[in-house]
Amino acid sequence: MRKGFFRYLIALILIIAGIMLVLENIGITTFNMKQIWLYLYPILFILFGIKWMFESIVYKGGSMIGGSFLFIFGTLLFLDRFGVIEFIFKDVFKLWPLLIVYFGFLFIKGKNNPHFYIGTNKSENEDKHEKYTSFSFGDYEFNKPNWKAEPMALKSMAGDFYLDFSKAFIPEKKIPINIRALAGDIHILIPENVEFRVVADVKAGDIDVVGNQVDGINRSLVFETTHYEGATQKLEFTLKLKAGSIRVDYV
Repeated sequence: MRKGFFRYLIALILIIAGIMLVLENIGITTFNMKQIWLYLYPILFILFGIKWMFESIVYKGGSMIGGSFLFIFGTLLFLDRFGVIEFIFKDVFKLWPLLIVYFGFLFIKGKNNPHFYIGTNKSENEDKHEKYTSFSFGDYEFNKPNWKAEPMALKSMAGDFYLDFSKAFIPEKKIPINIRALAGDIHILIPENVEFRVVADVKAGDIDVVGNQVDGINRSLVFETTHYEGATQKLEFTLKLKAGSIRVDYV
């Protein structure tokens, strides 16, 4: 199952997309890419959740905590799409009582030092980010006046990332920014006089870098400003999402 999961997942996505297009072509219903995406990404959460839980039980790998959370989160989103309940992506914080349940199971198993990190404005230092990536949910926001742009590696299972470099102090050097998440949105604002390079990748979603756009399944985009190579002050972004959107705008 480990080796064939992604093959079957891609096959399932293609089957679902094909069925939707057939229904649209024969006039039963109408879909557009945004509508398809709203139904698709909850299914991805559910499938990844099942995969991680299965691997945790059978192979002693994966993550029962992460898998069960994705399964619950995806199921709630899926039920919302069909009008059974009301639950949108931002309602993820309503699931915080699950942390109590997870802590209970971890202590039963004898893990006395579980690491969790939930909240906003996580900008203290890179070491802290790396320490808490095993189970991280929440939003990263860098938009305070004169915040210092420095090398960072941000990782999250689910959450949004907002970086406003128009309010930042940007040193005269190359600053690598690495952002990875299972699900969420990345929005970056950059002054027009700052040189930058973006390597963006989404498994399911869309990318928009200063007007250069791609969307769909397994999409990537590389963008580099004209004078990037010769600049002393420059930003280098590596952005990867399993599901969500990446947007970089001039300000």
